[in-house]
Amino acid sequence: DYDCTVITQNIDDLHERAGSTKVVHLHGEIFKMHSLYAPHAAIEIRKDINEGDRCKQGGQYRPHIVWFGEAVPMIETAVQIVQDCDMLVVVGTSLQVYPAASLLHYAPAFLPVVVIDKKIPDLPNRKSIHIIEKPATKGVGELATYLKKYFE
Repeated sequence: DYDCTVITQNIDDLHERAGSTKVVHLHGEIFKMHSLYAPHAAIEIRKDINEGDRCKQGGQYRPHIVWFGEAVPMIETAVQIVQDCDMLVVVGTSLQVYPAASLLHYAPAFLPVVVIDKKIPDLPNRKSIHIIEKPATKGVGELATYLKKYFE
């Protein structure tokens, strides 16, 4: 049993539906909206947002996601998690989408890192990286075995 925080670029709720309880959505959440006047006050939504849908203060509602070119407000939270964790596991990414791809660079040099992907991207030169070059569907099973041995 591990205390795990998921940091994801996904905007859907698949991690929550799978049972994850600590999820940081770097790029926001599609099933939430916020007003242009209050970007940090997100509320649940399961329908379309229309032009003219406004908060009490008059701000137009919009999806609670990050559009291209916008700041990623959860990146500071994610950096702190990476800096404070006991192990970093990176699953199924090319490490090409920034700023999320930069998170690996915030990991302390001593931190054990596991990277799972069917095609391992270029990685920083670190002694503490364990590579599992498989699709996530198979690599996560191997991760479970690795974690049992690592934490024995």
